[in-house]
Amino acid sequence: MFQLLLAIIYLAFISLGLPDSLLGSAWPAMYQELAVPVSYAGIISMIIAVGTIISSLHSDRLTRRFGTGRVTAFSVLMTAAALFGFSISRSYVMLCLWAIPYGLGAGSVDASLNNYVALHYKSRHMSWLHCMWGIGASLGPYVMGYALSGGQGWNMGYRYIAILQIALTAILFLSLPLWEKKQELTSASSLVEGNNRPLSLREIIRIPGAKEVMVTFFCYCALEQTTGLWASSYLVLRRGLSADTAAGFASLFFVGITLGRALSGFLTLKFNDTQMIRLGQGFTASGILFLFLPFGNGSALIGLGLIGLGCAPVYPSIIHATPKHFGAEKSQAMIGVQMAAAYVGTCLMPPVFGLIANHISVGLLPLYLLLILALMVFMHEKMLKKIKGKVFSIQRNF
Repeated sequence: MFQLLLAIIYLAFISLGLPDSLLGSAWPAMYQELAVPVSYAGIISMIIAVGTIISSLHSDRLTRRFGTGRVTAFSVLMTAAALFGFSISRSYVMLCLWAIPYGLGAGSVDASLNNYVALHYKSRHMSWLHCMWGIGASLGPYVMGYALSGGQGWNMGYRYIAILQIALTAILFLSLPLWEKKQELTSASSLVEGNNRPLSLREIIRIPGAKEVMVTFFCYCALEQTTGLWASSYLVLRRGLSADTAAGFASLFFVGITLGRALSGFLTLKFNDTQMIRLGQGFTASGILFLFLPFGNGSALIGLGLIGLGCAPVYPSIIHATPKHFGAEKSQAMIGVQMAAAYVGTCLMPPVFGLIANHISVGLLPLYLLLILALMVFMHEKMLKKIKGKVFSIQRNF
């Protein structure tokens, strides 16, 4: 029975990844039809991100009151409605309005599902689930491309994904008894989804190690999103590659993340979460160093692949380690603020590098990534020391 629930969660992660890459793949057709500047995609993206941050910060309160199953089902329903709204929109203003429920739904389901898996399943499932998200994110542009190439327009591309999300919503509502049964049998769920008082943001930040893990998450998503957004431009403007060749090279970064997460699931059988994070950071550092090497396109190709492989285990391993580091009763609150910090990094740091590339040089990308990685490593190790110090203090008092 609970294996069926796990299969539903896997399906949910694939479906959640589907819409994440739609805006980027559809925007070249959308902005012309809507008669707005090409840069306006950033406004929609920011609205979604702000909604996601807000709902992530409230995930602890919502999960304690309604439970993970209901939060997930209603959040996916909200996302499905927003995607359908995109599909019937004929103006840019309408897209901005529908972006609000899209962001609010995405943040709640992301934080709740990740915490649920961290509490109830082994680390390998966390890695494989995020691999499933990568598969969904990779399939989204193909669905949109099918609609565009068939002359159906970008609206139908969004509608296809909305239909899939509606089907997932139905499955999630039908599966609610499984979530409730799992909660009854697992003491960790009762701590998170019971009547305990939700923590305020001030209380969360005061938890030893909380600020450090938030910065760690901020840095990780800043590094991942900056690489994904600017790798092609770096290869064209700095390395002299053609646009199509650069796009192929840059895709190795995403291939590395997806394959790396599939591989990470098996590596977690031998390594714990902290070791997986350090392994990923090491691969990322190696990849960035390859970008510094003046050995032609080969070094850039290897570098981007290694950065992708290095990024693969970091996100799922930090999430999975949260209950162990901060306690099951605080894990939902911690994962909520971690994801909020992650989305801030996603929104803020790629545009910052855009300013650097515009006013100084795009060639500074490897140095920019290296500085972010160094801060990530420093803050993660500092968080581990604070947690160990807390445990030692408790043991000494006894």
